[in-house]
Formats: sequence, C-alpha cells, structure tokens
Amino acid sequence: MARSFEKFQKRRLISSYISVVLSISLVLFLLGLLGLLVLNSKKVADHFKENIALSIFLKDNAKQVEIDQLQQTLSLAPYTKSTNFVSKEQAAEEHSALIGENFMDFLGYNPLQNSIDVFLLADYVAPDQLAAIQEELIKNGFIDSVSYDKPLIILLTENIKKISFWVLVMSALFLIIAVLLINSSIRLSVYAKRFTIKTMQMVGATKSFIRAPFIIKSIQLGLLGSVLAIIALFAVLSAVDDYFPDMEFLSNPIPVLGLFIFIIVMGVFISALSTFLATQRFLNLRSDQLYY
Repeated sequence: MARSFEKFQKRRLISSYISVVLSISLVLFLLGLLGLLVLNSKKVADHFKENIALSIFLKDNAKQVEIDQLQQTLSLAPYTKSTNFVSKEQAAEEHSALIGENFMDFLGYNPLQNSIDVFLLADYVAPDQLAAIQEELIKNGFIDSVSYDKPLIILLTENIKKISFWVLVMSALFLIIAVLLINSSIRLSVYAKRFTIKTMQMVGATKSFIRAPFIIKSIQLGLLGSVLAIIALFAVLSAVDDYFPDMEFLSNPIPVLGLFIFIIVMGVFISALSTFLATQRFLNLRSDQLYY
C-alpha cells in the first residue's frame, strides 16, 4: 500500500515538473518569436525599401558611351545597391507582355525610352534623400527625367516608424506577461509542496537549507524549458529562412545567438526568483494558514 502511494506521488511529481517545463518553454517560445520579430523588423523593412527602383529615363540622342559611364558612376555611388539598364526594346516587350498585346503594332513606333533602374541602399530610401539624388542626376543633359514612387516612399517611411514603435511596446508588454505566467506556474508547483516546506521548518531546518533544493530544481526546469523553446525557435527560423531566402535571416548569427542566450537567462532567472519568493511566502506562514 505504501509502495503504491509512493508511485502515485512520484507520478504526480513528474507530471507537475512536465507541466512547469511545458509552461516555461511555451511562454519563452512566444517571447522568442517576438524577439525575432524585433531583431528582423529592420531587415524586413530594408528588404522592401531596397526593392523600390529609382528610374532614370534617357533621351534618344544619348550616346552609348555616356550611358555606360553613367551606369558605372551610379554603380560606384555610396547610395547604390545595384543598377539595371533597360533598353527601349526590352521595355516594349515587358509592357506588351503586361497588357497582353503588342502596342507598337497599333502606334507604328516605340514611344518608350532607354532607362536605368537604380536600386538604393535602405538608408537612402527616404523622401529627402531621394529628392536630393533626383536633383543631382537631372543635371546631366542626356537624362530626360528621373522618377520614383514618391507617395509609396512617404507611406512606407511613416508606416515603418509606427510599426517599430508598436513592436517595442508589444515586446515590453509581452515580457511582463511572460514573467507573470512563469511565476504563476512556479508558484503552483511550490504550493503543492507547502506542507513539506512547513514540516522541514518545524523540525529545525533553516530557511536557506529548505529553499536550496527548490531553487536548484526550478533552475533545472527553467533551463530545460529554455532549451526546448530555443529548439522550437531555431526550427521556425530555419523554415522561414528556407521560405524567404532573400531575407537571409541566418546570415548574421550573432543577434540570434544573443536572443537565445537572453531566453536561457530569462528562463533560469525568472524560475529561480519565483521559487525564492514562493518558498519564502510559505516559510513565513503559520501552519493553520497553509489550508487557505
């Protein structure tokens, strides 16, 4: 009978530990997802910015040597990521494919112009910077016009600022929620052993002696939960990186490694602190108060 009761208690204890580990890992996983969003929000924004082209339309009398020299100058400019020359014939083919018919058969000539598409580095994709670049380029006599989607740039710049602000607010809020949820799970685990704590205290054990095994066990559970959360996060990050290879989420592993270390530290620290506070509370209670 006693052995059966011991087995029941052991299963109950293991079940409690599993519940705590799963709670910690789930909360830290969600916190890590938000952390990945924070780390990669600038990269995502930069990706969209660097896919917006500044189109330079050339006059028909522009010489090939002038075009080549301009493209080389643009390629070496500090604001340029890449350049692409689009001939009027290539532009006509792309336009015909877009509208589904050859418009030159109707017009009898090709009204389009040779152009150079310039893709800028993200830091230069801003209304004031683009206006300055446009003003500088238009000074060349063989350039007919320089255009870009100004309303889109303004809208993108404003929305990125708003999104960045709210991502930071949500990160702070979710960090608080994560602390509270992990603390709640640990407190429930300690609550189940409140009579053991009080019994040890009544037979003369010091508070630090009673707390030590609880804190060590909670650190182990927090570490295990953190590792499970990191494994899940790495799997998600690898899948996203495979699905969006252009984003290169894993190209710089240092921020990701820093996030993983932060998750481990948070898991261990919150678990240890919550256990300390919970055991301290039950140590300070009278025996008759344990039932409430």
